[in-house]
Amino acid sequence: MIGAIAGDIIGSVYEGHNITIMDFPLFDLFCRFTDDTVLTVAVADAIMTGSGYEEKFKEYFKLYPNRGYGPRFKRWATSRRNASNNSIGNGSAMRVSPVGFAFDSLEEVLAEAKRSAEVTHNSEGGIKGAQAVASTIFLARMGSSKTEMKKYIEQTFGYDLREPLDKIRQYYYRHHDATCDGSVPQAITAFLESNDFEDAIRKAISIGGDSDTIACMVGGIAQAFYKVIPQEIEDKVRSLLDQRLNRFVSEFMRKYCPKERG
Repeated sequence: MIGAIAGDIIGSVYEGHNITIMDFPLFDLFCRFTDDTVLTVAVADAIMTGSGYEEKFKEYFKLYPNRGYGPRFKRWATSRRNASNNSIGNGSAMRVSPVGFAFDSLEEVLAEAKRSAEVTHNSEGGIKGAQAVASTIFLARMGSSKTEMKKYIEQTFGYDLREPLDKIRQYYYRHHDATCDGSVPQAITAFLESNDFEDAIRKAISIGGDSDTIACMVGGIAQAFYKVIPQEIEDKVRSLLDQRLNRFVSEFMRKYCPKERG
């Protein structure tokens, strides 16, 4: 979970200001947590307390109202109605990493990812994106190889993961695609080509697009797979979160996440 938050914070300054290099400062002076972090913690809170996702998403939106939410989510979060807006955007996938860590079978992960998605993203693409990220995290936790993970994602969700990152990098920064179908495969590819946690985040940001969200998805997967997050990265991330967010991150990680640190 801290891996996803790290990706969001590091990528926050590159959304709308895309780069196509990997040699960049990990933490810019203007780095901050965005809606990706807020809603990721909301998912974790819902899981730990047994609360409904609708309740927690709206609660956290009120607590952190100016963190870069999309217009459709804002309308939903400020409405008295809980009906899904049927979005196909990648918001369902950006926030789902706690599901991949918290459940003990692939079937549970897929079912819970669907539940977390459908309150706002009750569409085939929105649900599929959340399930793909959550199941990749689960498989990484369970020790699957990258080859096994790639095969599962392609066969189960129909994502084409054959295009290499070097090719994606040539054009993706010019085509801002914030749908699940247009960003989840690219995020998973960035992870598959990575060598360690930091390399995964750098690769995610280097392709451009919805940088904070792509790096958020990649960060969750990379944490599950590599187990080790450099301590200096975690320390910096913690310093940029408030007390409430830090508390839920700590509680969730103590209960569900590996103890290894770099």
